Amino acid sequence: DDIAKYADGNDKAKARACFLSIPRQLARDYKKFSYAVVDQNNGSARKYGGSLQWLHDAGTILFCYNLERPERPFEGNVRLNSFKVYMADIGLLVSMLEDGAQKDIINGDLGIYKGALYENVVADMLAKAGKNLYYFERNSKLEIDFMIRFEDKTTALEVKSSGNRKSKSMDSLIEHYGVSQGIKLAASNI
Repeated sequence: DDIAKYADGNDKAKARACFLSIPRQLARDYKKFSYAVVDQNNGSARKYGGSLQWLHDAGTILFCYNLERPERPFEGNVRLNSFKVYMADIGLLVSMLEDGAQKDIINGDLGIYKGALYENVVADMLAKAGKNLYYFERNSKLEIDFMIRFEDKTTALEVKSSGNRKSKSMDSLIEHYGVSQGIKLAASNI
């Protein structure tokens, strides 16, 4: 409703389309934002980029930018055309799912969406702690959910939703890219 109330003319429909695509964006294995998910026939940054920025400026979404290299300063090597989008309000995200999904979530049945919800919660927490959001991905094989500065060190942060305790990407990042430490968050003992 606020999009219709505050967005300008043509941006209303585009901002709404971007907004409504977010649950589908997060459900994908490869979470880089895709304009084709917004509009499969004519989705492009040129058409929807301003509307997506409007949602960010309104405080509705968070951008998480891919890094050229997992090195500090992070802002110095951001790939502006490669980013993920998270909701700034996890309750709003959950309310966008179909009827009954909220009850399933409360009962602990997160299904295939578990990873998306966990990642979004961590993104929201980091943003509320005043951190800019970054991730590192290379060739769809090496992906780290978040890159942060922790205890003044470049730190890989992985959010695990399954019982899988391995983190090949984190191990590779520490071994081959000079990242000093990693943190793994999971609902199990690691």
